[in-house]
Amino acid sequence: MQNKGLIKIFAILFGLVSLYQLSFTFLANKVEDDAVTYANNKTVEGDDARQKAAYERKYLDSVANKDIIDLGIAEYSYNDVKDKEMNLGLDLKGGINAILQVSVKEVLKSLANDSKNEVFNNALEAADLRLKNSNSNYLDLFFEEFEKIAGTTKLSDPSIFGTKALSEKISFDEDNATVKETLQEEINGSIVTTLEVLRSRIDKFGVASPKIQRIGNSGRIQIELPGAKDIDRVSKLITSKAELQFWEVHSNVEVQNFFFSANAKVAELLKDDSVLEVEKDTTKKDEIDDLLGEESDSTNVQKNLFTYLMPNFAQSQQQVSSVVAYAKVLDTATVNDLLSKKEIRALLPKEVKYAKFLWDYKSNTSNDDTSEIIALYAIKGNRNDVANIEGDVILDAGQVFDQLNKPEVSMTMNTSGSKQWAKLTGDNTGGFVAVVLDDYVYTAPSVPGAITGGRTSISGGTMTVAEAEDIATVLKAGKLPAAARMIQAQVVGPSLGQEAIDASFISFGLAIVLVLLWMILYYGKAGLYSDIALIVNILFIFGILASFGAVLTLPGIAGIILTIGMSVDANVIIFERIKEGLFKKKGLKQSVEEGFSFKGALSAIIDANITTFLTGIILYVFGTGPIKGFALTLMIGILTSFFTAVFITRILIDGAVNKGSILTFNTSISKGWFQNINVEFLKKRKIAYIISGAIILAGLVSIWQIGLKQGVDFKGGRSYVVRFDQDMSATEVASTLKDAFGTAPEVKTYGQANQLKITTVYKIEEEGQEIDDVVQNALYTGLKSYLGDTTYENFKPGFEKEGAGVMSSIKVEPTIADDIKTSALYAVFGSLLVVFLYILLRFRKVSFSIGAVLAVFHDVLIVLGVFSITYSFMPFDMEIGQSFIAAILTVVGYSLNDTVVIFDRIREFAGTHTNWKYSEVVDKALSSTLGRTINTSLTTLLVMLAIFLFGGDSIKGFMFALIVGVAVGTYSSLFVATPIMYDTTKKEEKNK
Repeated sequence: MQNKGLIKIFAILFGLVSLYQLSFTFLANKVEDDAVTYANNKTVEGDDARQKAAYERKYLDSVANKDIIDLGIAEYSYNDVKDKEMNLGLDLKGGINAILQVSVKEVLKSLANDSKNEVFNNALEAADLRLKNSNSNYLDLFFEEFEKIAGTTKLSDPSIFGTKALSEKISFDEDNATVKETLQEEINGSIVTTLEVLRSRIDKFGVASPKIQRIGNSGRIQIELPGAKDIDRVSKLITSKAELQFWEVHSNVEVQNFFFSANAKVAELLKDDSVLEVEKDTTKKDEIDDLLGEESDSTNVQKNLFTYLMPNFAQSQQQVSSVVAYAKVLDTATVNDLLSKKEIRALLPKEVKYAKFLWDYKSNTSNDDTSEIIALYAIKGNRNDVANIEGDVILDAGQVFDQLNKPEVSMTMNTSGSKQWAKLTGDNTGGFVAVVLDDYVYTAPSVPGAITGGRTSISGGTMTVAEAEDIATVLKAGKLPAAARMIQAQVVGPSLGQEAIDASFISFGLAIVLVLLWMILYYGKAGLYSDIALIVNILFIFGILASFGAVLTLPGIAGIILTIGMSVDANVIIFERIKEGLFKKKGLKQSVEEGFSFKGALSAIIDANITTFLTGIILYVFGTGPIKGFALTLMIGILTSFFTAVFITRILIDGAVNKGSILTFNTSISKGWFQNINVEFLKKRKIAYIISGAIILAGLVSIWQIGLKQGVDFKGGRSYVVRFDQDMSATEVASTLKDAFGTAPEVKTYGQANQLKITTVYKIEEEGQEIDDVVQNALYTGLKSYLGDTTYENFKPGFEKEGAGVMSSIKVEPTIADDIKTSALYAVFGSLLVVFLYILLRFRKVSFSIGAVLAVFHDVLIVLGVFSITYSFMPFDMEIGQSFIAAILTVVGYSLNDTVVIFDRIREFAGTHTNWKYSEVVDKALSSTLGRTINTSLTTLLVMLAIFLFGGDSIKGFMFALIVGVAVGTYSSLFVATPIMYDTTKKEEKNK
């Protein structure tokens, strides 16, 4: 081998760089372990996980800029090593991954100055309806609908986009196509602005390695915050539009007569259950009685407004308040629906005709500690719904402490704002003024007199320092040009993340040990050299991931282990070729030379690696989140595996040969295995066709009759993994939650018997951050009888869990679920097309491509059939989602890897043994590769079984698909791909 010295130098330097990069991860972990120890020592009885996290953060902040390592030529602080450490994904570290959809509709309405043009608004409504079942972007749908109904109306009409504000960009007589281009530019600008505002907010949040990026040219923004523990705080921070307003407020006295009238009217309306669409939000009667402080023996009481709302009636002047009522968080959607009905609005007295009912920004636990109670305010609205003062008058905002040492947000106004504020407070002396942020009331204090000087504050009796800091952050970062709605979110609690890390290390370690031992058992000293190359390969993979700031995920670890199997496969192919040379008495040096040559093993290794690498590219292009992580580690692993298996192993073996060492490439145990095999595979192909056909038919019947269990990322919905203090019955919990969700959710044991996965489509069609809170609160209320002393705050995801609570959650809205499913189909068919073309290019025969692709279809159909038949009784998650598609594509890559190696040998035999019948060529080639096929498949299956048995619960379904796929792929390479290739070749020759 030429340039052996250069390869040695490169390998040594690369190894040292990898160790250097990984050292930062170890140093960062040591500091963080010290922070945990500090927090444990500071924590006292009564402190919750939130307080413990605060202690950890305090310690890390204290050492953030202190030098913790001195290399002589450079010194590094904790912040320095943190920036250079290996990034862990959500499934290993916990945190939140969210996709936000910028509201293009809201941008259009804003650009049109909230136009009342009937054509414009009808086109928006039609686009809304089409968006639910379309993959097109909203702007295109709007234009299509506008064209249908526009008639002579143009987009540049002064009542639509031909406004004074857009006069420099859109003239009143411009054609629709030109206006469309201008609007697209404006929308792109809004999305870019949104991206920068969100980046500014998150940078101030203090999460390590945040990831914020726009998805393609869509109006979607992906945010990933590994390590984030306060999920509620993050959600509010990234979805807050930062629309600050100051309003006058109606007191409880002014609206109490309205509530009495509304109560009677609601009772009348609710006689017809169809009037209330959100009736399923209602809770049990005894819980309502607790809220209202009433007792009743009747279980069949007619519902009215006061069933869901508790008015804050004033019995005296001292009880006059800006809070007009209270309600359970669970019932807020119902109250909103009732108060917005035209029959109820018609009851409002003239002086409160334009009242807007807004909720407090924060709920509180009720006296019975069973639910969350939230206050309602009546804002003095007006015909144009314009606030007395808008937030654009704010110059600066910051978190401070008031005279009682309670946190608040201090705001400074500009000159115009100062005058408006003085007038507003002066006009409402003795009354109330509300500070409203994104339609939530943060404070509504009584006004003692006119406030001059242009300073005011946002405060609340229960406001925390973190909340005050976040409000100041969003105000300073700026207002989002359009609302950003969370359409997909994955939350993993730190406890589950740590468990995943522990399980991953166990499975990873066991898998490596099994591979190392097997190679030594089978190949002896040569196997030891292969093991050294394998360890170097692992070092390189982790070093590259750390160097380039890549994110390591649980599927990513699976990808690394899969590439280890492929690395072993390369050495197996080489060693089997060397053994063939030794069997033919060619001598050790010549056998080694031929084994590593292109005519020997190198051709098959290159082909096999390229096909799998192409699959990795498809996965990376079409995948998101953990799937991208899997694809990235797979591709990196393929490159490093090729280098170490071909070059590092060669250097070690050449060194042994040059020293005169004896290498037999087997042991006393494995000697003679898979030698002199002569199986007539083609004679058995009809039996294989029948077996495969029967299995596929059974699977298709099951898919037709039973179907496949689609995950929330394919169908939409919310899924929660909830851990309890005792073993749980999934059936019983599903029945219990039926009251909370209206229909029974799907409940299944998830890993341990005290852990359940609860999936529901409850309210998934409804939008807004408050809906997420309502659903989560409904889940807590429904499970309360099983949760013991767990409070709602401790139940919610985030922070370490010592008792019961939500360990992780996923939310996917139906619109993006359709997009994910479409992308998955593109990925599967795209990979098949790419592989078909590559094999056609490489082997120059259509029959080879047909055999390989049909065999892959065969493998995919069998895996789908197995999942359909077994998902109802398997004790782990077997949903069809993005992870399953990743598994399918990996199976495609692995099956093709196996098939290409066999095809390569058939091509070689056909060129060497020109006098043989083609059937004999095929059978002999298959028999000659049988040892390699069984060896590689057995090694890979051992590795995957280790991950399946000892890895985390979240990856079991993924690994099960891989195990089935590898077993089926090995079978199909021998009994499906090659026979189909043979039959197709014979047919081509016959047609000639």
